[in-house]
Amino acid sequence: MSRERSAQVKSSEASPLSAEDALIERFIEPDLRHPMDTRISEFGVPVWALIGYLRVVDGDLAEVATAYDVPEDAVLAALAYYKRNPALIDAQLAINAA
Repeated sequence: MSRERSAQVKSSEASPLSAEDALIERFIEPDLRHPMDTRISEFGVPVWALIGYLRVVDGDLAEVATAYDVPEDAVLAALAYYKRNPALIDAQLAINAA
């Protein structure tokens, strides 16, 4: 296979960002030194706080967004991040509950 054809195959295999990936890229600000402190960019709200409150309000995205004064898409981004990092967020919630 030629280099050009190989590059075409690789580029066709690369998938575009999913909606969740786009939300994470737009709203999530990772904290590399303290991963449990990953926050919603521009708002400073920790992801764990949104996820914890989302559980309290039985998944009501609008309620969480209103309570934390963030866009609903930011709550969706936190949820998408949580799906990829449940152990990290659950550990922080457990620490907070102790």
